[in-house]
Amino acid sequence: MAPQVTVDSINPKVIDCQYAVRGEIVILAQKLQQEIQAKPEAYPFQEILYCNIGNPQSLGQKSITFFREVLALCDHPAILAKSETQALFSADSIERARKILDQIPGRATGAYSHSQGIKGLRDTIAAAIEARDGFPADPNDIFMTDGASPAVHMMMQLLIRSEKDGILCPIPQYPLYSASIALHGGTLVPYYLDEATGWGLEVSELKKQLQEAKSNGITVRALVVINPGNPTGQVLAEENQKAIVEFCKEEGLVLLADEVYQENVYVPEKKFHSFKKVARSMGYGEKDIHLVSFQSVSKGYYGECGKRGGYMEVTGFGADVREHIYKLASVNLCSNITGQILASLVMSPPKVGDKSYESYIAERDGILSSLARRAKTLEDAFNKLEGITCNKAEGAMYLFPRINLPKKAIKAAEEVKTAPDLFYCRRLLNETGIVFVPGSGFGQVPGTWHFRCTILPQEEKIPAIVTRLTDFHKRFMDEFRD
Repeated sequence: MAPQVTVDSINPKVIDCQYAVRGEIVILAQKLQQEIQAKPEAYPFQEILYCNIGNPQSLGQKSITFFREVLALCDHPAILAKSETQALFSADSIERARKILDQIPGRATGAYSHSQGIKGLRDTIAAAIEARDGFPADPNDIFMTDGASPAVHMMMQLLIRSEKDGILCPIPQYPLYSASIALHGGTLVPYYLDEATGWGLEVSELKKQLQEAKSNGITVRALVVINPGNPTGQVLAEENQKAIVEFCKEEGLVLLADEVYQENVYVPEKKFHSFKKVARSMGYGEKDIHLVSFQSVSKGYYGECGKRGGYMEVTGFGADVREHIYKLASVNLCSNITGQILASLVMSPPKVGDKSYESYIAERDGILSSLARRAKTLEDAFNKLEGITCNKAEGAMYLFPRINLPKKAIKAAEEVKTAPDLFYCRRLLNETGIVFVPGSGFGQVPGTWHFRCTILPQEEKIPAIVTRLTDFHKRFMDEFRD
């Protein structure tokens, strides 16, 4: 009998699911990279410059020494008994590793843990959340996950019952959300961020989209807010956050707060405030609002994407619902232990007086100040290009410039059945080796075109990106000028 699995017979939800940051442009980039390795003279550039994904260490960012020392000691505890360890590792790394190992049953990092994560590590994270926000945090509200993505999937699985259930998502959005909603059979209810006001989030827009969804028979279950924003890089003002909390409370929506870029704020006039802190400061407690906050070790100044660590803090749900969230967590047994340890370290790094404190601060501030400089350099470069406007990068790791393409370029794209921003990004890659992600992968106001660019290539490579991009853009605009 012939094989029965074809594209026509697989789950249609998988076909509907799209994930642009690893989509067509990136596949093409990987192909070009192989061709350059085999035949260096084949292209007018010698390397691919990946500006497509928030993967800092792949682009040369160094890991934080204290974090890696603790991980090494936890993963190979026999080192702790060796005399030379005192000379090779800082005293506070040794002390923290011993403390963490004492919290792990059997001191075994290769064993399964509790499905929510190791209790002692959740205690550390809860204490850090409490110190950050000034309001109590319960370790039993913490579910540790392999990065933030599985936590998002878990909540979508919990909330979406059918295509009649909707999730309010920002447009532009990080495609994890549209992909997860599609996979779980729900409906994405878009709300548009206002590019003219620096990607502002207007509650009037939320209300409008909610009413429209209701009129179409959609039950909206939750609101996703990404703060700082991905791909748009804005940081919400506290007053704006209060209005969002009030909206969710009034409408009975779950507030899904993607806060993985909480350390990435680059402008002095803005500060990160967690949605839980904002809600509690308004006097709203467990019985008033359903709130889930996502955090990850992949972003911030740590950029430990490959370690797959993260957590969600789940508040405002009854014990009966919590049992089902725990059941979903237990189906996956547990998140990986290295990621769990890292999540606790990220939330509780060295403090004043610790042996590693000064070197830790130097590493952290060096990375964050460099990211801020890179963001400003790229923002300025984009704004100098004909037909391109770029909002200020207040936070996160991305810029999302708008490109006004000539009509001839749009027509050329249509002739090859390609979105115009994808057409531009494909040409850019083939001629310069620079990888941007077309805005159509994130969603955008119809008739507008954008691309997402990370600020992550190392600082010494930014001038080359600016030069290559500037030269290409001039050629492109001259070729397609109306």
